[in-house]
Amino acid sequence: MSHRVAVLDKDSCHSRKCNLECITFCPVNKTGSDCIVLGQNALAVISEELCTGCGICVKKCPFEAITILNLASELGKEKIHQYGVNTFRLYKLPIPKKNSIVGLVGKNGVGKSTALNVLSGSLKPNLGDYENPPPWERIIDEFQGTELRSHFESIANGTLRVSIKPQAVYLIPKVWSGSVRGLLEKTAGSSRDISEIADSLSLKESLDRNVSELSGGELQRTAVAVACLKDADLYLFDEPSSYNDVFQRMKVSKMISELSKKAGVILVEHDLSFLDYLSDYVHILYGEAGVYGIVSSIQSARTGINELLEGYLTVENVRFRDQPVRFDIYSPIENETETPVICSYDRLVKKYENFELTVEPAEIKMGQVIGILGANALGKTTFLKVLAGIEGPSSGHVSALSKVAYKPQYLSSEIEDNVISYFRSINKNVDSGLIQTQLITPLSLSKLYEKQLKNLSGGELQKVAIVATLLQDAQIYGFDEPSAFIDVEDRIVLAKAIQRFVRSMGKTAFVIDHDIQLVDIVADSLMIFSGEPGRRGRASKPLGKTDGMNAFLKELGITYRRDINTGRPRVNKPESKLDRMQKEDGKYYYLGKMPAAAEIEKPIAE
Repeated sequence: MSHRVAVLDKDSCHSRKCNLECITFCPVNKTGSDCIVLGQNALAVISEELCTGCGICVKKCPFEAITILNLASELGKEKIHQYGVNTFRLYKLPIPKKNSIVGLVGKNGVGKSTALNVLSGSLKPNLGDYENPPPWERIIDEFQGTELRSHFESIANGTLRVSIKPQAVYLIPKVWSGSVRGLLEKTAGSSRDISEIADSLSLKESLDRNVSELSGGELQRTAVAVACLKDADLYLFDEPSSYNDVFQRMKVSKMISELSKKAGVILVEHDLSFLDYLSDYVHILYGEAGVYGIVSSIQSARTGINELLEGYLTVENVRFRDQPVRFDIYSPIENETETPVICSYDRLVKKYENFELTVEPAEIKMGQVIGILGANALGKTTFLKVLAGIEGPSSGHVSALSKVAYKPQYLSSEIEDNVISYFRSINKNVDSGLIQTQLITPLSLSKLYEKQLKNLSGGELQKVAIVATLLQDAQIYGFDEPSAFIDVEDRIVLAKAIQRFVRSMGKTAFVIDHDIQLVDIVADSLMIFSGEPGRRGRASKPLGKTDGMNAFLKELGITYRRDINTGRPRVNKPESKLDRMQKEDGKYYYLGKMPAAAEIEKPIAE
């Protein structure tokens, strides 16, 4: 037995631009019943009770606005929340655990933020009854015999203390117009606590600045500080790594780890290295974006992340992705034949009033994908702008055979156009088989074709911007933080799509990102940026992946190994046996598979 799920993408339903195919061709409508009708705002309304699940309306809708699915009937009893008729619904919930960090991972649009809102008490679960929401008594009874019963009792009687770090940190200046210090004082009421946390999160120089003047990373760490300063029973962090470089992410991770010693922590994160490093347990959220989401059973961090990559949940016996994600264990073998040089530059220097960047000379070859790693404010974006000709160097010369297409770090959606028109304005061959096969289909962009750019989510806009860059007639592509706003599954798909397209077209790409796992997948060589953030930066020439990763991870003070099952890079626990062994050997980045015995992670007793 199964129960029907019918969901309408309201942004994609354009009844005034179509012939109402969904209503016209519906077999149930043809018998005289009203399975599909036009409701408010000329949007289709689908009766899940009358729908037979034939799928004709799904195929006939010219805008791909309708989704009809059959889910297991027992899931209907575990529905946590549904926002309205033909809207998203969430099944099951994560389980908070005291003195532990529980990670939530899954693609965008499957309910991670909804789950956090329910657990925080800011969203009262309606158990699917959106027309007559149940009282707390009934909600609590639904969780009889589970760990969540006492949690909801505490919410209902107002005794649960929750601190939440929201996802949308860019909204902070809209609700607070004063200084960072003022915001933290309002939260903590203790200057000693403020001084300590500002030092721990590299915010000391930002304390007396207005929040409207902060960078994305400073806003993110300010939001983390606000959440940490509150005295709570449960701390919820929604994507705390965004905008921060790897060094800053390590500081945030230490702060969150300290909180777990006194309370429960739930962490939503798309950076798998960061999630794996922090989490004790993991819940996978799977389903169909914008349609439904299901929370898996709780598992150890390693098992949960491996099953996410495998696309198969062992306990539930559910496959939620057709193909597993695999990581290359070894770097590509260097091509011994002469590869054409498409760009070269001598020693470059770019000077500003208070900052100077120096870049070592190099030759960039066709088909090369170069990952760029380093702290924020060391000149990584400046380098791409000089390479693209957006800014000229103060000294030195760039020689390129063709123009550079550049995707900036911060995106604008002010273009008055829909996605497909925007693509066609850049490249008339967007409908060709190669582009469709290598870019549009893997990134699921055809469903966005009729959407206006100004109405896209952050992740959707990011994918559109990346493809728009690759559609340009250029020899070199520069990508500045392509992982921003992208979920964990799409990051992997995205990395492989960029690599495959660039190599098949005989192009070259530079990829700046703070997700080491994404860089590990996409790049065959690395440029490492070092120096003093905000004052001086120095860029290395492109290095082999092993040498580059070793140099970068040594500066960071962490070691990576390969997971024995998936081959994915994993951060070793600090002071674990393997961490010490790799540091002694100088192998901060372990390229090959580790033997099973090397999975020991417990710190050595002093």
